[in-house]
Amino acid sequence: MSFTDLPHAARLGHLLAERSVLIADGATGTNLFALGLQTGDAPELWNVDFPERVITHHQAMVDARADIILTNSFGGTANRLKLHRVDDRVVELNRAAAMLARQAADGAGRPVLVAGSMGPTGEIMEPVGGLTQTEAVAAFAEQAKGLSEGGVDILWIETMSSIEEAAAAIEGAAATGLPIVCTMTFDTNGRTMMGITPEGAAEFCAASHPALAAFGANCGNGLGELVAAVAGIGAACEPDRVLVAKGNCGIPEFVDGEIRYTGTPELMKRYARTVHDAGARIIGGCCGSTPEHIAALAEALADHEASERPSLEQIEAELGLSRVAPPPDGGRKRRSRRRR
Repeated sequence: MSFTDLPHAARLGHLLAERSVLIADGATGTNLFALGLQTGDAPELWNVDFPERVITHHQAMVDARADIILTNSFGGTANRLKLHRVDDRVVELNRAAAMLARQAADGAGRPVLVAGSMGPTGEIMEPVGGLTQTEAVAAFAEQAKGLSEGGVDILWIETMSSIEEAAAAIEGAAATGLPIVCTMTFDTNGRTMMGITPEGAAEFCAASHPALAAFGANCGNGLGELVAAVAGIGAACEPDRVLVAKGNCGIPEFVDGEIRYTGTPELMKRYARTVHDAGARIIGGCCGSTPEHIAALAEALADHEASERPSLEQIEAELGLSRVAPPPDGGRKRRSRRRR
């Protein structure tokens, strides 16, 4: 059976069985800004207002050899869309996002997966905040419905900082029957904003959501910390867990009135090889990552065979650590922690 004849739900597993590593795409927001998106605009509205520009972004990532492209739907829950007074268009905008990515993927001439991006609601869940689990599950389920109708192969929950919200997103997405990937962001001294360590996240994944197709980290404060988080997850979870790494392209800097990232294609090559050694099998870029960076990443992994999981010291030597990060062995060995 050819790849295109496979049901959407079977495609990720098929490629993972064939390959040791899959390349995920780069930043959606960064590249849409380069195409004219303005600060404060809703990227999701571009799926219907400027579809050709969204396809241009996806096509550039396909051309850079990405095996997985994420839909332009990161803020596609009603909670986020209500800020632009379009919360009554959740299914429409997410369906359109999926269809645009599907068009680029299906025209690639090789297997390319479409992942439906599902970011945080932007609200804090009970008991700290006012968003209930029932409300959160319903919001994510509505978004997942639109993405599924548009033809995604995977539902890709990303940039989560709360276990409660991650659990709600997973529950909402599960109704579609599609494979689910979840990544959390460890951007506060080796923890998420809500205080979750990579090891704690791995325990949550193993105990509560063993059926997840893949789990890992994205975004964060520099590539070294992202790799340290992935290594920490890998050390604490079951050995056959598929790990995901989608790191920012270096550190953001404010230059000439705009945000630019310090990462070079050469840095992305080092990151790709190091995080593959740390156990990641799905590797891509996050904020600041252009098609050029993804092409460099793909080149670095083309003939790289993963070796032993790197130590914190090795990660720091290769990529730097801008904050205190937990050791990749989950703290089972005592190590000094240095700041840079």
